[in-house]
Amino acid sequence: MSKLSRHTSRGFTLVELLVVLAILAMLAGLVGPQVLNQLGGAKSKTATVQIRDLEQALEMYKLDVGRFPSTEMGLDALVRQPGGVKGWNGPYLRGSSVPQDPWGNGYNYRIPGQNAAYDLVSYGADGAPGGTGEDADVTNWE
Repeated sequence: MSKLSRHTSRGFTLVELLVVLAILAMLAGLVGPQVLNQLGGAKSKTATVQIRDLEQALEMYKLDVGRFPSTEMGLDALVRQPGGVKGWNGPYLRGSSVPQDPWGNGYNYRIPGQNAAYDLVSYGADGAPGGTGEDADVTNWE
């Protein structure tokens, strides 16, 4: 191996690495918040889709039983036959349990509803009524 070929295979200098890291940090600062906003919006959209699925399951339950499950029975009536209910032909949801909302909380079900025949609500990221952005409620009536 000649002296010339040994000297041409050098690595990156510390300054070059720092410049690349600075550029990557600036890109992460610009792109990161946009990615996080999209992730948050995806959770709200997922909650909306899950509420639509629960609505369909509730309608199937009503077709078989003749009424929606009571508030006391809750959404569990969609996966396990409540005592004393005739005509139940479930489970009406896939899986052995009612799904939780994308933030890990249970959906709130109330019949009769204040806004529709029944109210079905996810309270968003904060798990409390009201809020804006990711903390906003996702409902079956809006």
